[in-house]
Amino acid sequence: MSVPTSSPASETAAPPRLRDAWFALAGLSAVFLFEMLDNSVLTVALPTIGRDLTASTAALQWVSGAYSVAFGGLMLLFGAVADRFGRRRVMLVGLVLLALVSVATVLVTSVEQLIVVRALTGVAAAMTTPGSMALAFRLFDRQDLRVRALTVISTAGLVGLAVGPTIGGFVLAVAPWQVLLVANAPVAVVAFVGIRAGIAVDRAGDLHRDPVDLLGAVTGAVAVAGVLVTPTLFVVGAGAGSWAAVVLTVLAAAGFVVRQHTAPYPLLDLRLVARPLVASGLAHKAAAGLATAGLSYLVTLQLQSGWGWPPALAAVGTLPQVVVLLASGRLVGPFVARVGLDRAAWTSAVAVVAGLAVFAGLGRHGYPFVVVALVLVAAGMRVVGAVAGTSVLTGLPADRTSVGAALVDTASELATAVGIAASGTVLAALVTGSVAAVHRSAAEGAAFSSAVQVAAVAVTVLAAVLVTLGIVAGRRGRGTRTDTRPGDDTEPGAGTDPRTSPVHTTPTTDQESTRA
Repeated sequence: MSVPTSSPASETAAPPRLRDAWFALAGLSAVFLFEMLDNSVLTVALPTIGRDLTASTAALQWVSGAYSVAFGGLMLLFGAVADRFGRRRVMLVGLVLLALVSVATVLVTSVEQLIVVRALTGVAAAMTTPGSMALAFRLFDRQDLRVRALTVISTAGLVGLAVGPTIGGFVLAVAPWQVLLVANAPVAVVAFVGIRAGIAVDRAGDLHRDPVDLLGAVTGAVAVAGVLVTPTLFVVGAGAGSWAAVVLTVLAAAGFVVRQHTAPYPLLDLRLVARPLVASGLAHKAAAGLATAGLSYLVTLQLQSGWGWPPALAAVGTLPQVVVLLASGRLVGPFVARVGLDRAAWTSAVAVVAGLAVFAGLGRHGYPFVVVALVLVAAGMRVVGAVAGTSVLTGLPADRTSVGAALVDTASELATAVGIAASGTVLAALVTGSVAAVHRSAAEGAAFSSAVQVAAVAVTVLAAVLVTLGIVAGRRGRGTRTDTRPGDDTEPGAGTDPRTSPVHTTPTTDQESTRA
């Protein structure tokens, strides 16, 4: 396959305002909407799927896990492919695959077939989701517009995450579960049209022709898949197979690192990952992902199993987090413009850890403390979601933005798995019987709340370590110049650090601020 040459359309000036790129942003937002909506509606549909396909608990674990394994394991590979053959091209191919696989759901008659469909959906997500960040970043040449564009895209995803369970419940009341997955097809069509019409073909100078490191891709995919699937193996009682997966994961991770240090054309140049902007952005993104996953898991258990709240009331109890995530979008851009990219990243990551600490220390003493924890984590996550990705992509050359976006998503995916696994491991060690039990004596309830507190402390410590690493990496790069223009392959030199200086902005209307 040849590298696409630049066309006149690809040489046009970058849009000076968000509204000038609304068609492209609509398509990119649809991509992220698919990822978040798909995950949330599937969770609601799993009991119905189990009854309809006579699926065991273990089989349902694989229905959910097949998507995550394919998605997490293949993102780096497709990011590398996109940097070579065109980000827009890979994105469009992935959207076509998504539409076809979604429609194929109507033909599913067994749980094994559904697992295959979900795995292919994960492949499509690996081709498209990181690309939404890379293409949005490259669409604009100003830092403030990049942050606002990523905020718009993430808002679409958060809307899907928030309304997904409700939509899923209503649809299941009147239609078969297949409808929820087939709905990805029209979303893919909207994304395809918006991206094809609104985003120009990649310029040849922004791509590179290095051979794809297939051995690195295989070892990396096995390592990531191992991290994601091993907790499931322990949950379903795979016995020796669970420990074999642990050993394989460690060996694959070690092999990946060795390969990246020795390959002439590595899949992931670890020297680029060590750059201050990249390392700090990844650490903050991983901390936020770990904290959000761990807190959501533990709060749900605390409300339902610890305090005996019914599921509907527990869902209402987590609404403060959803409200903050949706309502704070318009504040992200002005906040980053005021304090600078680096400071926005670490202060928001610290807010996430502070929220976890509040839950760990005070959550068992009443719901108001849970609300404070949810609000702090949501507010921090809202900012980190936009600035961490911008930080990573700013620190990379122009021909590595897709693999950089894939790296951001992989870090978040792995951190989410670690957060849930760490919480579950602590609870399994401290709680007698099922953690999902709702009928507990006062003493059992107190013991359960104590176990949740210990698990929250463990997750808080892990997140704090990641934030500390991010801050240290960021400070290591202060006083040096990191070119905000993607395409500079040189290491930072002396000069002004754009991360710590306010981001340049131009006056915007209230309507534009609301959109962002």
